[in-house]
Amino acid sequence: MAHPAMFGFGYGTTAGDDPLQTAVWRLRSRACWADAAALLEPHTASAALQRASLLVERCLYTEQGWAEAEDALRTAEALAQSDDERGAAACERGQLAYASTLLAVRDRADEARAALGRAAALLAPGARGRALLDFRRGLLAENLARSPQSARAAYRRAHAGATAHDDPLLLSSTWRHLAGLALREGELAEARHGFAESLRIREELGYLVGTAPALASLADAETEPEASRLRAEAGRLFRLLGGVPTWLAEQLAPPAASA
Repeated sequence: MAHPAMFGFGYGTTAGDDPLQTAVWRLRSRACWADAAALLEPHTASAALQRASLLVERCLYTEQGWAEAEDALRTAEALAQSDDERGAAACERGQLAYASTLLAVRDRADEARAALGRAAALLAPGARGRALLDFRRGLLAENLARSPQSARAAYRRAHAGATAHDDPLLLSSTWRHLAGLALREGELAEARHGFAESLRIREELGYLVGTAPALASLADAETEPEASRLRAEAGRLFRLLGGVPTWLAEQLAPPAASA
């Protein structure tokens, strides 16, 4: 059985967890991905996949570390033996290619689609890794294909899978992205509810690096003065973590003064 953490879930967040996983989670949640990855010896497919997922996440949040993520991913791909492990590795490759495209480092959209398609062929319906795959296919549909309808369907599948497999960290992401689509369509009450749920889960998990984006998203759906309070709190966390995630800087920038 593949280790749950290799899929990027919030493993290590509960009291009975393996001390190593708890240490990895604490570092990851504080934007210390390289330190978290250094705790994992990639001698097994499970450890190699978890290590790769950490370094891929670092790329998305910091726009740095691409070569290290590629190396870790190649190791994970080489060690993968089961369909679940191969599918998880393909899912991570798709995510790395997506991040590269989204952040305008290099256009790898075709590679992202192909890798996620390969993961879909390898991961059995109902497999735990399927929910994360559905979520990532939603990201591609929303941000690269500009297809909100396809994105919503994928996010809903991911939401159902995250609920079924009791994966709160993924659930916080599906809530946030479904809320983002609702906000775009002017469904303010639905958007507020989803953003608030995402924020609640991330605060409960202690997922600091994901809390600032959750605060900023909720601020976009709120009225003043609450919106400014949330945005200020997001800015405080953003600075505390050294300006991570990098893409949040633009969202948190004060509006330009009118002439």
